[in-house]
Amino acid sequence: MAFSNIENSEKLEIIKIAIVDNEDFQDNEIWKEAFKTLSDKENEDRLFDTKYTTEEEAKQLLQDGEIVGYMKLEEKPKVIVQSSGINETILKQVTEEITQNSEIVSNLAENQIKKEMTAGNYTIDYEKIYKDILEMTQNQEANIENISNSNLSYTMIEFYTLIAMACLYGGILGMVAINQNLANMSHNGKRVSVAPTTKGKVVLSSILAAYLVQLIGLALLFVYTVFVLKVDYGTNLPFIILLGAVGSLAGLSIGLAIGTLLKTNENVKTGIVISVTMLGCFLSGMMGITMKYIVDTNLPIVNKINPASMITDGFYSLYYYDTFDRFFFNVASLLAFAIIMMILSYTSLRKQKFERL
Repeated sequence: MAFSNIENSEKLEIIKIAIVDNEDFQDNEIWKEAFKTLSDKENEDRLFDTKYTTEEEAKQLLQDGEIVGYMKLEEKPKVIVQSSGINETILKQVTEEITQNSEIVSNLAENQIKKEMTAGNYTIDYEKIYKDILEMTQNQEANIENISNSNLSYTMIEFYTLIAMACLYGGILGMVAINQNLANMSHNGKRVSVAPTTKGKVVLSSILAAYLVQLIGLALLFVYTVFVLKVDYGTNLPFIILLGAVGSLAGLSIGLAIGTLLKTNENVKTGIVISVTMLGCFLSGMMGITMKYIVDTNLPIVNKINPASMITDGFYSLYYYDTFDRFFFNVASLLAFAIIMMILSYTSLRKQKFERL
């Protein structure tokens, strides 16, 4: 619920600025067109609310707090602000970008003029060359094809790690299920140890029951996020469900391993399961979306064996790639992780013998 409206609350407001409407500004088409576009009231995504004033009026508006800053164009553009902040930084960066674009247009015009003179044409229409280059740069489009299923919202990363955490918390169910069958952990375990029923069948049925409960909980999470919070998981919902189911199996296997390998009380085991889960989610980006990138860059092996990272990476692959190779690699990695944990649990369980109960 905390994530559901976070992006709307962080939308940038329109920034109020002023432009000193002097002769240098009026004679420069690039600057005039740039701020006209950025301040167009018919554009819902406009960046600035711009007032064109004299320098004295701009100073007064800034002093009265009605604008965050103003720009004065002389030989070089000059940005005047009273304090440092996000809006002031945006105004400064936009001004720098327009300056760079203006220099590019000037260089292109200069090269074109040189070509004309080299070709022997000395009756050059400087204004036409300048306008042609300006029009060319304004109409130029990037030839980039977006092959992703949709644009990935940064809050989706938080939802991915939330699902990963829910999957891994199945480890608590797995630990409880195995503790109920250990003679040194519960009275029920003592009865299982002396019962005529095969111990393997009892343990397996307990694990399957825990896994079923975990899947029901995960299904409720998906239903809530999709229909109540309106989270868009894309068009590959069957693959998302598959990843959640395999991730839940991996989480369950962590609880089984901790429950069988560690010889301590249930409270300590529960604390370890929670700690392992939260550490995995932290490294996969739950507490900071850049953490996964930092770990992948500096210690890639960590997230290669981190089930939370495998789950979130599987979700990323459904959005970023038009093939499913990476997705199925993460699914296979989670299955391998779960199998290894279960083998360790089975081996440890077989070795457990008690002289007396």
